[in-house]
Amino acid sequence: MRIATFNLQNLRLRRRKGRLVLDGAVDQDFDDRPRSIEQDIADRTLTAKVIATAQADIIALQEVFDSETLDFFCEHFLLKAGSLPYPARICLPGNDGRGLDVAVLSNTRTVSVKSHAHLTGADFGLTDLPEDLRDNRLFRRDCLQLDFETFTLFVCHFKAPYPDIAKAQVVREAEARAVRKIVELRFSDPEGARWMILGDFNEPSSGRDAAPSALAPFKRGFSEDLLDRMTRGTDWTFEVPDTHVRSRSDRIFLSPELAREYPDVVPQIVRTGMTRFLAEPGFSASSDAMRNQSHASDHALVYADFPGLQSM
Repeated sequence: MRIATFNLQNLRLRRRKGRLVLDGAVDQDFDDRPRSIEQDIADRTLTAKVIATAQADIIALQEVFDSETLDFFCEHFLLKAGSLPYPARICLPGNDGRGLDVAVLSNTRTVSVKSHAHLTGADFGLTDLPEDLRDNRLFRRDCLQLDFETFTLFVCHFKAPYPDIAKAQVVREAEARAVRKIVELRFSDPEGARWMILGDFNEPSSGRDAAPSALAPFKRGFSEDLLDRMTRGTDWTFEVPDTHVRSRSDRIFLSPELAREYPDVVPQIVRTGMTRFLAEPGFSASSDAMRNQSHASDHALVYADFPGLQSM
């Protein structure tokens, strides 16, 4: 079984000039210039090709506006690109102010699906958090729990490291602590259970740097970051626009049991279509050639193969 995660960068369905059109892969924080419908279609055609190339049985998605958007993308782009059909399409409302949620496409039947978007820090017993995290909804989006017959997925999209880097770090660490609580409540023996935590964690470092990590609650034997198995320097999944600053935002964490069962699995990273706003020799962010170049997402797709996982 192949499992993947991919941040689609602002996938939203709108009516423009009398027709339904998906927004292109553009972050308004960096580029608010108007774009043509043809440019947006070209972007999403490339997004679909990236997913079709991966041929994942299950793919966790981030930045999907709603179920209607997800269905439109599947029917009008993914199927044309030659992807798997994904009869199970899940996108539940989360806490993102722009309406960009986590979602899942699956060719495997789910046993149950559960959102945790409504829970506060106090609900998780995290009474030491700052007041706004303790008394209000904790997750910036959600931790979406999907139970399958032989394993469980927890799909996340943590707080981005802006506008205040230090405050964002506090939020992400609180989110990580809450996800760990969810796993511990789901399983009487988390170490011996089959589960994965995956998604976009917006971690600015590689995870092996000396700087403190907001994802520390996932470490110390609780889980294994699958991207740690890659050669250092090849494990990046995001590049800050107009720079060469790279990070490992997108990750797959394995339970100790799955890490033992799959000791040789190494993830693959698909970076096709990440280049439009990256600083490249001879181009600038204002260049027409760069602006008109098709763009799948500002994140890479990450996938890993787990043979026999569903039949265990």
